[in-house]
Amino acid sequence: MYSYIKGELVEILDDVIVVEAGQIGYNIHIPASMIDNFTGTGQEVKIYTYLQVKEDDMQLYGFLTRDDLNIFKLLLGVNGIGPKGALAVLSVMTPDDLRFAVLGEDAKSIAKAPGIGNKTAQRVILELKDKISLEDAFEAKTVHVAEGQSVTSSVKNEAVQALTALGYSSSEALKAVSGVELTEDITVEEVLKEALKQMAFL
Repeated sequence: MYSYIKGELVEILDDVIVVEAGQIGYNIHIPASMIDNFTGTGQEVKIYTYLQVKEDDMQLYGFLTRDDLNIFKLLLGVNGIGPKGALAVLSVMTPDDLRFAVLGEDAKSIAKAPGIGNKTAQRVILELKDKISLEDAFEAKTVHVAEGQSVTSSVKNEAVQALTALGYSSSEALKAVSGVELTEDITVEEVLKEALKQMAFL
């Protein structure tokens, strides 16, 4: 029904924002991580929305990018995950982090989301791994890095690509690189060295 809502941000709560557009105030549920992107009330925002309609209720869920919205919809398609669960995952992980967690079968990272246990995290991986490709993950990450997002994620991507070029499978490479603790000044070479140590124990 709504593709996006553009208007003035008039209220910020724990997991809900109120956006006024056309003299109507919209209550929009958001992932907790999204709040850090707002400088305060009074600013104009553009929120991509998903409308959930139940017999006795209607709820709007909102995101800053269409990519976030698309990942939210993918999560809703997982058996046992509703809007609250999907928001919980996106509160602790970016869409890029989730893609790499699914491809690398990193259930531990997904299970960090409130209310998402290990079994549900495993189900997310099982049901989404055929809907997310390594190429799509790298393409999305490249776009986000170009937009000024995490440098460490870019280093992580390059390390995974280097390992796959050496003959390791995408899954092996992702698991190894995911096990490396990344810092803002870490180099691709340092990530590779640590990842190869991880490989020895896989």
